[in-house]
Amino acid sequence: MTPPPDTPPPAGLPLTWLYAPGDRPHVVAGALACGADVVVVDLEDAVAPDRKEYARAATAELLAQSQAVPVHVRINRLDGPLAAADLRALAHLPGVAGLRLPKVAGPEQIVRVAARTVDAGGGVPGLYALLESAQGIEHAHAIATAHRAVRGIALGEADLRGDLGVLDDAGLDWPRSRVVVAARAAGLPPPAQSVHPDIRDLDGLAASCAHGRALGFLGRAAIHPRQLPVIERAYLPTPREVEDAEAVLKAAAAQPGAQALPDGRFIDAAAVTAARRTLALAARHG
Repeated sequence: MTPPPDTPPPAGLPLTWLYAPGDRPHVVAGALACGADVVVVDLEDAVAPDRKEYARAATAELLAQSQAVPVHVRINRLDGPLAAADLRALAHLPGVAGLRLPKVAGPEQIVRVAARTVDAGGGVPGLYALLESAQGIEHAHAIATAHRAVRGIALGEADLRGDLGVLDDAGLDWPRSRVVVAARAAGLPPPAQSVHPDIRDLDGLAASCAHGRALGFLGRAAIHPRQLPVIERAYLPTPREVEDAEAVLKAAAAQPGAQALPDGRFIDAAAVTAARRTLALAARHG
């Protein structure tokens, strides 16, 4: 069910999701210690075909125990031969907080995964659908509402670029907005942005995060620890934004209803909702 429109997002929503290859346990261990909100162990694109079984076994060994940091696993593509084995080995381990499902094209794939995991009993990991094709974008809301275990949707922009033949970053703005709207309509948290592939281009990362924030995203996936502080700074409210939000709430408390502030800004219920969200997000590092 969609949350009430005046409900701010929980202060604990992740801002940083750090990917680490499942066939390199020492890299995963480092990722768990570097301050990311969520670590995503990748069994898909980051692992060569001849290392897939080792990656699955190493990940299962690590996640047989709960971890101090939430750990998600990106399994192999659902229409391939490896996904079923990934689900059998990992879905109900104590250390698995979520399963990231690549290249989801329609809601029926979510239903099949849920039948093998959530509906089969045991631990219940959250399901996170990655939309990486035109079909996935067209079915975004149906995917987001396919099962109660879906906790989020997001884009896989590298594959989406190839599927759409997009040459310019602006060509992805419509799919980005589509996913933001679908998540909100389904009552899910705002999606996190897809990775910025150049780990040296921190200025470009910051600019891209600012654009993503303006589109309604919250947080971002990363492929290197050096990207984490840039993402966090971009998505946390600035001191000026916090000050403005506090002023809005103070004015609303003193005089309920629509009104104009002394600086000329008009505030109403929507402005109050936005102010509450700003302060809730700022509180996570208060």
